[in-house]
Amino acid sequence: MTSIVRIDRRRAAPAATDHSAPKAMFVLGLVASAIACACAGAPTAPAPDEAAGVARDTFNYTAVTAYEPVFWLADRDSNGRPAVSEVAWLWRSADDGADRGRPSDGIVEAAIGRVIAIAARPDSAGGLDIAEAARRRAVLAELKQGRVTVIATDLRDLGAREKAMVGHLLQAAIAIERLHAMQRGSRAAWDSVTDPPSRALIQRNQQPWCGAAQTESDPTCRAVTAAEPRAVGVYPVDLQGDTGFCATLSARPDAAALLAPFVAVRRRDGALVAVPYTEAWPEAMNVVAVALEAAAADLEGGDEVPLQAYLRAAAGAFRSNDWNPADEAWAAMDARSSRWYLRIAPDETYWEPCSRKAGFHMTFARIDQASLAWQARLEPVKQDMENTLATLAGPPYLAREVSFHLPDFIEIVLNAGEARSALGATVGQSLPNWGPVANEGRGRTVAMTNIGTDADSRAAARRQINSLLCADSAALVPVDTANAVRLGTVLHEAAHNLGPAAEYRVGGKVDEEWFGGPLAAMLEELKAQTAALYLADWLVERGVLKAAERDASHATDMVWAFGQVAQGLFDGRGKPKPYPQLAAIQVGTLMAEGALAWRARETAANGRDTGCMHIDLARFPPVTAKLMAQVAGIKARGDRAAADALTLTHVRGDSAWTRLHALVQERWRREPRASFVYSLRF
Repeated sequence: MTSIVRIDRRRAAPAATDHSAPKAMFVLGLVASAIACACAGAPTAPAPDEAAGVARDTFNYTAVTAYEPVFWLADRDSNGRPAVSEVAWLWRSADDGADRGRPSDGIVEAAIGRVIAIAARPDSAGGLDIAEAARRRAVLAELKQGRVTVIATDLRDLGAREKAMVGHLLQAAIAIERLHAMQRGSRAAWDSVTDPPSRALIQRNQQPWCGAAQTESDPTCRAVTAAEPRAVGVYPVDLQGDTGFCATLSARPDAAALLAPFVAVRRRDGALVAVPYTEAWPEAMNVVAVALEAAAADLEGGDEVPLQAYLRAAAGAFRSNDWNPADEAWAAMDARSSRWYLRIAPDETYWEPCSRKAGFHMTFARIDQASLAWQARLEPVKQDMENTLATLAGPPYLAREVSFHLPDFIEIVLNAGEARSALGATVGQSLPNWGPVANEGRGRTVAMTNIGTDADSRAAARRQINSLLCADSAALVPVDTANAVRLGTVLHEAAHNLGPAAEYRVGGKVDEEWFGGPLAAMLEELKAQTAALYLADWLVERGVLKAAERDASHATDMVWAFGQVAQGLFDGRGKPKPYPQLAAIQVGTLMAEGALAWRARETAANGRDTGCMHIDLARFPPVTAKLMAQVAGIKARGDRAAADALTLTHVRGDSAWTRLHALVQERWRREPRASFVYSLRF
């Protein structure tokens, strides 16, 4: 079970600009994911004879567990053995020389040979004690919950300047990976990991602990042999032994300083103090700055002037911890002035227990011109969308003049650091989250168009759909979901700039102060995703969308919601997962209002499973309008009690929907989630 997403550089052309403000990270449960892991189900047939060749799935599974950076793309000559020309060399963040692009054919051939030899003679677990054998079984169970999907980018026809820039950006990406590992508190653990499957786990997860749905709560599932507390590196370890430490920090008089996004919390002379990122990790920050300055120098004399300016401003930010100048340079770089999309900064907060600290990441992509058509359709009604959401939110929120730009479409080349999810891929993002560019609506919003669009991912998604939906409802989900996914993502990301958003204040407090980090994050995403449903109906009424486009988007958004619920509503530390919980609230509300219905005796579309979900699209408009008003009103008023009640009903309560959570998870998890790896040639 393998997948390939190819990007031909020559297909990527400049597109239109796009700005936004608050935070967003819309994770596509339908087809999402992260870095090298294994396919669902290790091969069960007898090990192949080395001379006789090896099945492609067996080869790729073995390459993961052997921690070899190779992926067999296709058996083009049908000889049952991978040739060098058929194999992608994978980018990864380890300190092993595998981070400099494709090596010589001899090195690739040697790696192929090692994988085939291991596949022919699998290593036994003999000689391990009981505890270590159990740990390694758990690691393999973690890895099997993913499906390798390669994003392969051929940049060999770039000019010399841009090739040199790409090389330095890869160096920056490696440094970002190491820096984010320090934030996660997992950098030291890497040195103690020796067996290949565990190295594969820590490479994929960027931490030694397991995170896939079926193993994230298993205490034996970890890359390191000795049990260690799950502790991130942005707070003192001793604080994190208390599950309520985030609330304790929030209640302190110095909470604003300690929980600021660009500082780590440290103990000094027994007191907790806020330490700027540049002081917490000065050497690592400097390595990133040097690589960015070199990338900027590579572009000297070329036509990528705005990108060059951003690279220099970002380098300065990594030296000063002042991110506003870099944000200004980034906002000035748009899809008409650069062929590239690059964001390298600390931004999103979902990765840590308190959801307050910005995680270092890098997203590197090419502009896809297809965004122009959507921007032309939606730009004229942008202010009207703000006005209608303000009406639904009610007092004290008042409509404001909005200046954000609608999403650009980008084709991902490489994600690193916090942007490289272990399982689940970002398909839309609005940045920055703080500062003048965010507050004034001058940021940028993007939708990633090459995530999960390959044939293998689509086939797996269709099997999931058919296992859960009734036949008539499964037929509503388009075979080619690209446009439907794109519409939902565009509306979701636009909505982060509409209504009461992250920087909106009521009673002098922002949402994180009213709700706490995790709940505030979930509510903002619930607002955006509910707006994707509500605004689709609204746009049909305005004549901007066709009903068929809206219906395809609604059906696809429901598939996304079921996929999110299937990942579990809490992580291994008991922290709420924002996307699964918002999805549970949406589905629960639609069921309570009759827009979704569980038909217990009807056979699902796959003809095998008994019991299936029916989608009644005709009932969606009044329900989505009601939920939109409810969620926007909660944010507008800072209504913590109403937010808790909404979560209790659909996440923790006892209802027809909550009793179906386990069934949805069982059926959806039959398929592994896509696990994205990257391969660059330049």
